[in-house]
Amino acid sequence: MADLDIEKLAAEIRLWGAELGFQQVGFTDLDLARYRPHLETWLAQKFHGEMGYMARNHELRCDPARLVPGTLTIISVRMDYSRTADNSLQFLDETSNAYIARYARGRDYHKLIRKRLQSLAARIEAAVGQFGYRAFVDSAPVLERALAEKAGLGWIGKNTMLINRSAGSWFFLGELFTDLPLPTDAPASGHCGSCRACLDICPTGAFVAPNQLDARRCISYLTIELKTSIPEALRPLIGNRIFGCDDCQLICPWNKFTSRTREADFSPRHSLDDIQLLELFEWTEEQFLSRTEGSAIRRTGYLGWLRNLAVALGNATSDIRIIAALERKAEHPSELVREHVAWALQRQRAGR
Repeated sequence: MADLDIEKLAAEIRLWGAELGFQQVGFTDLDLARYRPHLETWLAQKFHGEMGYMARNHELRCDPARLVPGTLTIISVRMDYSRTADNSLQFLDETSNAYIARYARGRDYHKLIRKRLQSLAARIEAAVGQFGYRAFVDSAPVLERALAEKAGLGWIGKNTMLINRSAGSWFFLGELFTDLPLPTDAPASGHCGSCRACLDICPTGAFVAPNQLDARRCISYLTIELKTSIPEALRPLIGNRIFGCDDCQLICPWNKFTSRTREADFSPRHSLDDIQLLELFEWTEEQFLSRTEGSAIRRTGYLGWLRNLAVALGNATSDIRIIAALERKAEHPSELVREHVAWALQRQRAGR
């Protein structure tokens, strides 16, 4: 490695990354000191809710060298996932239909991107010989958006998402920690300006300030990370969103540059981009497990799935078919499900 042409290698890594389906590849060092105060303030305000792992591992998040000793350069990549360039909010008005966040409609991205990162590492190894590396895809205490911002892939917007001037924000991130002394890229600069569309559209008011998200009010947290009861005051605000929420991305002006992904694995399965709440509510646990195999939706679990659907049905236009379906689950073995079904029934019978 003493004779390694790192500039040439960096250019080749970008090329190999593009060949593997990544829309952008960037390089950054390990210094995350300027991000630490933001994370620690967020944790101190308890904005992480029940995500205890955020607090337990925050030191590792702020210090990649402690997470993977010997790391010199982090390769950050992004991959587009949206199958449509339409950013209309219309689906959120169709109360009998389920809304599932775009990222979760197809195959679970974790395995796909990790496999591509492993392939990228193999190509690097073929060129330089054995080297130290470790691949991460939202699977360890990594400040992936901070690293991506430092690597020039985009800036962290007011909605806390990473935004790219040429691609918007519909993309996944991944990292390859390496012990290679690669040249680093210039950090991306912010371009949100005075826009606050994402802050204003949030149904539950989860943004307490620009770039300050109280996860305890975030619909993505409520429908995925929260394993207990959804606070009753927030239930009517969830609408028909049963897994995640895309509002702050749908409204973002930069997403006019959305590019459709060519990854077939990100295509919606089981019509999850256009399906009735009632149909999903009738899935048995066996059907849920079968139809969410290899899907990020598995994270919520079957009981969480029914809980979320009950809330959405309670928010739907009153319908005798919905009332009948809810009544059939009124005595469900799970107290969590019964509670949310009872709430939904009360709203449906009252005609909302």
